[in-house]
Amino acid sequence: MMIPHQLLRRRLHASSCAGFTLAEILITLLIMAGVMVSITQVLQTARMSRDTIHNLRENQLAGPAIMDMLERDLRGILTYSRTRKDHIRVENRVMLGLDGDSIDFVTTTGNLIGRLDGDRYVTSNVNEVGYRLRPRPDADDFLEIYRREDLGVDEDPFGGGEFAFLHDRVKSFDIQVFSEDGPDAEPIESWGMDGDENIGLPARLEITLVLENAARVSREQWLPESAQRRTVAYRRVIRPREELRVEETGIVIAAVPEPPSTAANGGGAGGIGGDPVTVEGDRDGGGDIFDEPMPGSGPRGTEGAKPVLPK
Repeated sequence: MMIPHQLLRRRLHASSCAGFTLAEILITLLIMAGVMVSITQVLQTARMSRDTIHNLRENQLAGPAIMDMLERDLRGILTYSRTRKDHIRVENRVMLGLDGDSIDFVTTTGNLIGRLDGDRYVTSNVNEVGYRLRPRPDADDFLEIYRREDLGVDEDPFGGGEFAFLHDRVKSFDIQVFSEDGPDAEPIESWGMDGDENIGLPARLEITLVLENAARVSREQWLPESAQRRTVAYRRVIRPREELRVEETGIVIAAVPEPPSTAANGGGAGGIGGDPVTVEGDRDGGGDIFDEPMPGSGPRGTEGAKPVLPK
């Protein structure tokens, strides 16, 4: 017969070797799941915040920088000594179903692309500038925008030059031109084209640039309701100065002054209003060439008096 203390020891040993109950296991798993869910939510929120900040920075950098550059170029448009058909050209273009208008003009903005002439760089305060787009080679749903710049001004102010890359995720670049200002004015799609009656400077330009921000990483975290924020539109309204919008006869043209007539105010060679004088002499043995009386149109004395100025 087993004594009581041995029976108690056996029961204690059996209870110490027993496992957790099902209820204990479920409670433990529930606690661990809650902790893991909380940690995952914190990490996901941090990733979404990081990606959102990245795209907000892109919104404030790329688009405004391009529009500021375009506006600065247009504010410095040059019309001096240029006919109205050479003031500005806007071409309506559509590529891959996307608006890809182009604009070209001459501006007083200094050149931004370095030009090497021999062993030194040259600059110019007057340059041909334009903005052109083309389809992106590796993506059919985007366009690339470039800034065209040609040093100085040549016979073709709307062509040639070098192109500087600006952005490769353009969804639309639309330019609307207005011949008159006001809320009821109708937009014109093209301006200054060959044979176009709309030439000179327009009253108003409305430029809209639509960009889609690139994902920071390939698997970027975005909230479903904020997915559309990646496409941002930038719009500028530019009105050229009224004093530049003049008719052809009012344009200031640089003219070379005509030389004075040889018959005006009297005079042959050397006289006032006469032709230039070629001074000849013998440097070796013929005396000083400046000792001889200078031929002129006025009367002279025996000692070579100075020409008499006409009254």
